[in-house]
Amino acid sequence: MISAKSVKHVYPGGHPISFKDWLVKAGEQWLLLGASGSGKTTLLHIISGLMKPQQGEVRIKDTEIYKLPAKAQDRFRGQNIGIVFQRPHLIKSLTVTENLEMAQSFAGLETDRDRIAQVLQSLGMADKSKSYPSELSQGQLQRVSIARAVINKPALLVADEPTSSLDDKNAFAVLQLLQTQSELNQATLVVATHDKRVKEAFTNTYEL
Repeated sequence: MISAKSVKHVYPGGHPISFKDWLVKAGEQWLLLGASGSGKTTLLHIISGLMKPQQGEVRIKDTEIYKLPAKAQDRFRGQNIGIVFQRPHLIKSLTVTENLEMAQSFAGLETDRDRIAQVLQSLGMADKSKSYPSELSQGQLQRVSIARAVINKPALLVADEPTSSLDDKNAFAVLQLLQTQSELNQATLVVATHDKRVKEAFTNTYEL
């Protein structure tokens, strides 16, 4: 499912970050754990097709993603990788449903309102389908972010620090949502965090 070999990255003026090889099988759930500044977000962006490393090979579903042309890479990411960012990054002028339709469109897929309704129902957000982001609580925005990440039935679902600003109750609720959605959509799950509260929820851990 994911194969990362000899991956190394360096930011301008910074020290190179070398990552140990990583092999993730389809359907597995992994915790990417490390202190702030250890390279978690960098590695997450690399395996998500968002940032090409200076060195190394990254394969998703047997596709070496950084050898794809830019347009094909965007299409592959939209159809195969769902990302839950630290902030929702929803389009404020669009409703919840319209934001999810946009995610389908960006992936080159036709609008599927039945799929949108199904995902919102599974996240307890069916009654907010016509709401705008400004009308939602932080918890509801997080659920819409998860909905957007899984809407295209990705093979890989990744989340970047989804619990960092949450209390214990809400942190575990978000984790449960991610794990449940991963199972419902038969997606491999990778969660990057420095939050050691969530460590017990995962049997597979990649530690930086």
